[in-house]
Amino acid sequence: MIEFTTGVVFLLSSMYGAGASTAVAIATPQETTSELANMTVKIILQDRKAVEEYLRKEYADTPILVEIARCESTFSQFDKNGKVVRGRVDRDDIGVMQINSRYHGETAEKLGFDIHTIEGNVSYAKYLYEKQGAKPWKASSRCWAKA
Repeated sequence: MIEFTTGVVFLLSSMYGAGASTAVAIATPQETTSELANMTVKIILQDRKAVEEYLRKEYADTPILVEIARCESTFSQFDKNGKVVRGRVDRDDIGVMQINSRYHGETAEKLGFDIHTIEGNVSYAKYLYEKQGAKPWKASSRCWAKA
């Protein structure tokens, strides 16, 4: 399994390049296949180009959300230590779309979105955008409104 994970990481590195941040994972024999897969996903998602590409696919019909992610997190879901990115001004802002857990955590959870994962963060942001437009990201509008 370690060979598979290493192979995936090297393959994706060759496809996407080293990116803005690079991480190295060392697996231990006690780690499960699921844990190894999650480590690989985190490594890949630390590459901002890979995150941007993922967002461009997910938000093909709402490109303003890609610009919001650029302004809010510079396409970062995880920091260099593999931890979920949190806001500098408000630590309750979480992930690539900087979803505020204080205001949206309970609703996101009820709807089945885990805003600590990129999939849940991105999906909840789309849900939020459909309900409120870009209003939840108004604070960064100087950056993304030009797009």
